[in-house]
Amino acid sequence: MSEITEFAGQLFFRLWRASHTRTAAALESLGLTTALFAVLNVLGARESAMQRELSSAMGIDPSTMVALVDDLEAKGLATRGRHPKDRRAWAVAITPAGRKTLERARRAAQRVEDEVLGGLSEAERRRLLTLLHRALDAAPAQPPWHEAEVAST
Repeated sequence: MSEITEFAGQLFFRLWRASHTRTAAALESLGLTTALFAVLNVLGARESAMQRELSSAMGIDPSTMVALVDDLEAKGLATRGRHPKDRRAWAVAITPAGRKTLERARRAAQRVEDEVLGGLSEAERRRLLTLLHRALDAAPAQPPWHEAEVAST
């Protein structure tokens, strides 16, 4: 019998699945999907952002980003208006209700991460994040996510 050869992509997928399914369930009670949480999390780190910049930074197709921002607006978690310096562009900002929801969502996501990565020390977790960022920065460019992919995440 030969030894199993493990590939990073397979391990990433298994770890992502363990994390994603639990995170999605935790966020559902807050009225969020993982994709909405991701956008809200980026918005929470900025005063406001141009919608196209969000799309580009997150690797999400612009039309899909429109739908995600529409959802956040409908929930009262973000606002969208013309950018003051570029009237052709849309600026998106998190609302006070969005900040409250984001904090609750971050706590929920942290609980899941603590569960999924419980076998690692704090130093190992920081190292893992560093390595993942380095690998992602060096990875080949990917086409932007489209609505069908985002909806399934």
